[in-house]
Amino acid sequence: MSSLDRARQTQLKNIEAKTGKTLAELRGLIEKSGLAKHGQIRQMLIDQFGLGFGDATMLVHFAQESDGQSAAEKAGATTQDVVSALYTGTKAPLRPVHDRLMCAIVKLGPFEVVPKRGYVSLRRARQFAMIGPASKGRIEVGLNMKGVESTERLLAQPAGGMCQFKVYLTAASEVDAQLMGWVRRAYESAA
Repeated sequence: MSSLDRARQTQLKNIEAKTGKTLAELRGLIEKSGLAKHGQIRQMLIDQFGLGFGDATMLVHFAQESDGQSAAEKAGATTQDVVSALYTGTKAPLRPVHDRLMCAIVKLGPFEVVPKRGYVSLRRARQFAMIGPASKGRIEVGLNMKGVESTERLLAQPAGGMCQFKVYLTAASEVDAQLMGWVRRAYESAA
């Protein structure tokens, strides 16, 4: 079993403990809700069980038997295939920004790249960063780290989200020492 599969299993067990319900019961509640859209189901789980964004998202993926990584694996897509699909059409000009950032991150040491539907997750023992196109004009870099003050550039996110901070990039030149200092801190804290 991969470290990612172990992490998923642990998270699902923790969700059962938090909700006091089995995964089968939770799947049944989701089905009975009549909701079909991912975001609506996620919000229902947050409201009904007090789950954080990440746990609610995991539970929706579990109940619907879908996530970006599984979809890529089932289709036989490689990580490069998924990344290429992220940066098509109006988002194609952002690919050099993504590539420059990834080249800088690779220098930090070993990590796992987990493709998702709209971004890539970067993991060591746990996720330290998320990278993907936020809109046609910028890339969103989500970072998980503690003990850091937010700035005008490093935007703190609400508790319970997928990442504690976000940075938006519009040009490859923005992959600078300041950004890489934050990325290194997130990388090191995910060991």
